[in-house]
Formats: sequence, C-alpha cells, structure tokens
Amino acid sequence: MTYIEIGEWPLMQTAAQAVRTAVFVHEQGIAPEDEWDSDDATALHAVLFDGQGQPVGNARLLQPNATTAKVGRMAVLQTERGKGYGTRLLQALIRCARERAYKEVRLSAQRSAEPFYAAHGFKAIGEPFDEVGIPHIEMQLSLV
Repeated sequence: MTYIEIGEWPLMQTAAQAVRTAVFVHEQGIAPEDEWDSDDATALHAVLFDGQGQPVGNARLLQPNATTAKVGRMAVLQTERGKGYGTRLLQALIRCARERAYKEVRLSAQRSAEPFYAAHGFKAIGEPFDEVGIPHIEMQLSLV
C-alpha cells in the first residue's frame, strides 16, 4: 500500500532528494546545482512512498505570496509512472493550498507534462519558455 507524507525539508529531505536526483539529475540531465535551491527550506514537501517505504514520487508547495501557492519539482520514478502517483501528489498539494485559503495554484510545467496538468484543471498562461534547457509553460488553477 502506498502512502504520502507531507512535511518540511528537514523531515522530507532524504526521500525527496532520492526521487529528484533519479528523475531530474540522472534521467533528464539537469545539473545538480540547478536542481537544489533555497526554496526547499521554506516549501512544504509531499513524498509518495511504496509499500516497502521507498520514496517513488515527490512534489513541493511554495507560498510566494498571500494568495498564490506554487507547485514545483513534481517527479515520479520512471519505473512507477502510469500508476496515478502524480495525480495523488498533485491532489494532496492542491488540498493543502485550499486548507491554507490560497486563491490559486500556479506551476511551471514541462511542456511534455502540460496535458497532465490540463486534465486536472490547470490552464496555460503566458508564452512558453526555456528553463534549464527544457521547454516549460506557466499554468494556473483557480481555487475560488
């Protein structure tokens, strides 16, 4: 049985780093210095664990201002994709944003993941842009 734990960086760091290193650094080739940033210290982290307690998915929720939450660093191990884990992580962070009375959730989606986020009600805003060599698009979900 899989489960999600949500917490601050000191509690979630080891598990979150394992997933993000596997997906972003090794699979996608993002430089480690581009993956790790100061936002980890202030973010709320959600990690999905498998039945053996191994981390298989991760996402974080930033609070850039009083009305907007921002989802980032969403990743599921390649061997675990297609099982609904990304949906569960995204829904958990949207639930956290609602509980904190945010009016919207934003994210910078890799263009390849745009249909996934659109299926969850996110709308593309602005023009596509490049981030660490990967095409992205800003997306927004209204919570009001």
